[in-house]
Amino acid sequence: SYCCLKELSLLSLERQIFDFLGFQWAPILGNFLHIIVVILGLFGTIQYRPRYIMVYTVWTALWVTWNVFIICFYLEVGGLSKDTDLMTFNISVHRSWWREHGPGCVRRVLPPSAHGMMDDYTYVSVTGCIVDFQYLEVIHSAIQILLSLVGFVYACYVISISMEEEDTFDFIGGLDTHSYYQDHVELKPVKPVSKGVTIQKNINPSNLAKTNQT
Repeated sequence: SYCCLKELSLLSLERQIFDFLGFQWAPILGNFLHIIVVILGLFGTIQYRPRYIMVYTVWTALWVTWNVFIICFYLEVGGLSKDTDLMTFNISVHRSWWREHGPGCVRRVLPPSAHGMMDDYTYVSVTGCIVDFQYLEVIHSAIQILLSLVGFVYACYVISISMEEEDTFDFIGGLDTHSYYQDHVELKPVKPVSKGVTIQKNINPSNLAKTNQT
């Protein structure tokens, strides 16, 4: 579980860097929250805090849903379009960083027309890409889903073990409470018997008479 969460945090950090380069504000916000929750999960695993692990399991379900949406967005499923400004909150016209810097991509800036602007992506020519940017984004999301599912399974396993140990501890604690009660039953003090009284009780009167005659 620790190794899986560590891999998730590293991959999320890598994804966060490239989303920053592409000004993808929606994924940036999601990655930021995911990194925080993964750190909480790591802390809960190391320090044995089941509540933090439960928070991680709930967030994992939301994170998987978000990555499924990203896959649908870049594959244009259900009327979604990868050319919209949804990922940038309509703040800019930037697209994924992989669109111009993917493997084998050659980026060329074309002269703008009289009605255009230099920062508009319609005047940037990208050719020779080995893998299109949308498929790279889909691969990133698919890896996140796979690792999140593995982490979710391990987190549920850790939570189940902790619950079993808590039940066992309560059972043992009940026995300890019972024994504690038995050990601390109020005992009445017993008066000590002097040696002289004990000796007198053990002396036979006939032997005492014979002793006096002699």
